[in-house]
Amino acid sequence: MNSPAIKIAHLTKKYGAFPALNDLTLSLEGGQIVGLLGENGSGKTTLLKVLAGALTQYDGDVLVHGRRIGPDTKAMVSFLPDASFLADGDTIDGCVGMFQDFFSDFNEAKCRDLLKFFQLDTHRKLNTLSKGMREKVQIALAMSRDAKVFLLDEPISGVDPAARDVLLQAIVRDLPEDALLLISTHLIHDLEPVLDSVAFMRHGRILLQGAVDDLRAERNLSIDQLFREVYQWSAN
Repeated sequence: MNSPAIKIAHLTKKYGAFPALNDLTLSLEGGQIVGLLGENGSGKTTLLKVLAGALTQYDGDVLVHGRRIGPDTKAMVSFLPDASFLADGDTIDGCVGMFQDFFSDFNEAKCRDLLKFFQLDTHRKLNTLSKGMREKVQIALAMSRDAKVFLLDEPISGVDPAARDVLLQAIVRDLPEDALLLISTHLIHDLEPVLDSVAFMRHGRILLQGAVDDLRAERNLSIDQLFREVYQWSAN
């Protein structure tokens, strides 16, 4: 039997006395798009950083395809952080070359196809791009790896509503069939149409997890409406 794409048991990560993740347990299979939903400060970014191997000091068990976090898992995980990770003075072409050098699973042809889809001039330097254009570059790079797990931290929050649909189209375009795509967001309404399942977070824990269709049928609510109901209830 194949291992889950992600399996977490009793994960706790503290900053001083504050538990950003508090005894969190979560299991996710591959071949789906999962929304990691929650308010700011709920622990979403910390969880993604642990899974990406960017945070290494924590308690609990974290496995990616049956392997503990380390070089093996980093090779199969593509992580898009919420902050820019590219140098201002680099051109888009230079960034493509950097990813080609750094990641053996990087698909340059796919990346250039996405950049063309975004109608970006690859000769331009990043410091001449708008915030939305820069976000498109980062998404094109992150989604062009032949990864088993994609971790995207608030990938559409920095762009105007009109551009969100274009970004989501690019994110799900040619996604490997067996890959897990885990997207953190508080913009549930925009993301809901592409989600297969969701995990609601608050105070470093998972409040609710399930398949989107099952949750809609059980609660007779959209995921956006369910989000509001769950967080109103949990706040009381």
